[in-house]
Amino acid sequence: MTLSANARFISAEEACELLPGMTVGLLAQLRFRGNGPRYYKPTPRKVLYRESDLLEWLDASARTGTSQVAA
Repeated sequence: MTLSANARFISAEEACELLPGMTVGLLAQLRFRGNGPRYYKPTPRKVLYRESDLLEWLDASARTGTSQVAA
């Protein structure tokens, strides 16, 4: 996937506002484990998320029954 000129990048705090129940700490754990949404690190201390990547990640977690195993 390539970056487009109209891509909207948001901070971890803004990502938490977009994703129900998400916290900055949980996002950090997901990054560490490698099973969270795609992210970008333009500097060693800055983490950014592309809004469309967050929504795709959330959509991929959709389930239709409680017996389905989470990916």
